[in-house]
Order: sequence, then structure tokens, then C-alpha cells
Amino acid sequence: MRIGLLGGSFDPPHIGHLLAASDAHEALDLDRLVFIPTAVQPLKIDRATARPEQRFAMTKLLAEGDPRFDVDSIEIDRGGLSYTVDTLTALKVRWPSQSAELFWLVGADIVPSFAQWREPGRIVELATVVVMQRAGDAAGGPLPAGMRCLATRRIDVSSTEIRQRVREGKSVRGFVPDAVAEYIAAERLYR
Repeated sequence: MRIGLLGGSFDPPHIGHLLAASDAHEALDLDRLVFIPTAVQPLKIDRATARPEQRFAMTKLLAEGDPRFDVDSIEIDRGGLSYTVDTLTALKVRWPSQSAELFWLVGADIVPSFAQWREPGRIVELATVVVMQRAGDAAGGPLPAGMRCLATRRIDVSSTEIRQRVREGKSVRGFVPDAVAEYIAAERLYR
């Protein structure tokens, strides 16, 4: 089984996440792709504005109805800082290597900081790290060992922009699925 893993704050999850996941699913010939919302991302401490449970609920709404996708609460359940190496170690126990090949999907923006992650060498032993390079972005040079590049479409939407639009009272329809927009409104997030 080929399993793609897409971690992130998902604060909120948006159409760009969904399209990148679709591109990765097709290009890597995945059996399924699992979104993994962080509890607390070490490099973004104090930047998330929705509670972990709310971000998980929104990510479930993002993936809802698409059999290619699943959402896992492993990092939220564990609590504290979310380290990729801990998550991959736990998933390797859940899905032994003889039955699952893991692909950890990341944006090209992480490559410069990857050496600062906890146990980067162990991460590339546990999973193939797939760097999603958006069309039109400049290549950042050769990738470290254990990483591969995957070209994806360019979608210029960000969670930061969506939070700002909500604060300004602007619509986020089209930026997020309707169910996520309705959840944001019902929970009065980002105001």
C-alpha cells in the first residue's frame, strides 16, 4: 500500500491543500492520502488561531466525500509539539514497512529549514520525503538525500489570506469548500 501523508496547521484548510493532495495522489500513484493536522507545529508556535480540535474538524470537512483522502488525529491526540519523526515512527508501527510505503509530502519552503527538524536523517529513513514544487516557483537547488521533487499546480491561496479575509468581513467562498466556510462562520473563527 502506498500512503501519502500531508501534515500541516490547516488553519484553515483550503482549496490549495485539496488540489495539492489530488496532484500528489495521482502523480505518486497513492492508494490513499492522509491529512495530518498538527497539535502545535514547532516552527509556528503562537501562530495558529483555531484550536487543534477545530482545525481537525475543518480538515475532515475538506476531505469529506472523497474516498482518496482520510484525516488522522495522531498529532492532536499525542498533544504538545508535533514532530514529524515522532509521527512517522508511530505510523510505521501502525503500518509495518512490508505492508505500507510512506510518502511525507512537504512544500518547497521547508527545504531550507529541514536540517533543523528533529532527526531529519531518521525522517528520510522512515518515509520518502516528497517536496511539492509549485509551477513557476524557482528551484531551490539540489534536494538533500532521501527527498524527491513533485511538480504541482500553482494555487495562490493561503491560510493567512483566508484568516485576513474573515477578519475583514470578506467572503471566503471559493477559497475553502462551502462546508469549511460554514464551519468558520458557525464557530466565529478568525474574527
